[in-house]
Amino acid sequence: MAIIEVSNLKKSFGNLDVLKDVSFNVEKNEVIAVIGPSGSGKSTMLRSLIHLEDINGGSVAIHGDYLVKDGIYANAAEQKRITSKMGMVFQHFNLFPHLTVKENIELAPKLVKKESAEAISNRGKDLLAKVGLANKADAYPGKLSGGQKQRVAIARALMMNPDIMLFDEPTSALDPELTGEVLQVIKQLAEENMTMLVVTHEMGFAKEVADKIMFMDDGEILESGTPEQIFGNPQFDRTKSFIQSVRS
Repeated sequence: MAIIEVSNLKKSFGNLDVLKDVSFNVEKNEVIAVIGPSGSGKSTMLRSLIHLEDINGGSVAIHGDYLVKDGIYANAAEQKRITSKMGMVFQHFNLFPHLTVKENIELAPKLVKKESAEAISNRGKDLLAKVGLANKADAYPGKLSGGQKQRVAIARALMMNPDIMLFDEPTSALDPELTGEVLQVIKQLAEENMTMLVVTHEMGFAKEVADKIMFMDDGEILESGTPEQIFGNPQFDRTKSFIQSVRS
């Protein structure tokens, strides 16, 4: 059974159809890169999986449990249980400026996890070391670079022990020289077999790390396949022109 099953997903904002009958599956330990032009529905699709957007039709199942089935959502408790299996990292870091790095990453577990403060603290230390920020636990976000803030945001999402990580253009707000340090952390997660969906404009990263590429355009998945298929032999002229434009 696929860990994520999406079928006939539809989303509109007023008269604008943002998602048009989107369907795909994600297998356990699979890394999928979602590419496509701005405004193609990539971020809306990702946000719908974790119920940051209400959909207008279709179904989303995580581990076989329906968050929403044929446009009807599960009850609030079930929604919370299902979405808790996913962690999300946004384009903008959304750190609390008045909290230290340690306080930022420990806040959610302390609110919702029934475990000791010591266990949470130890996991926080391990995750900050994992993202290369062991020496920044007591720093405030204002003292960090953009790349460091995004790595804190990744550690914060991992603090909840998710089965799935969702990344919404995690490097697009960063200067080019800071992009690599964030992509390296995501690459490490891929090597550790974390199931991930990554919306990205970094084609080299997508080609290197993803098991599958989904190309979205105008609210639809136009085509999907291995990096070799999508970058080497795309089936649609729209995909070809997009790939040529980002390479040039």
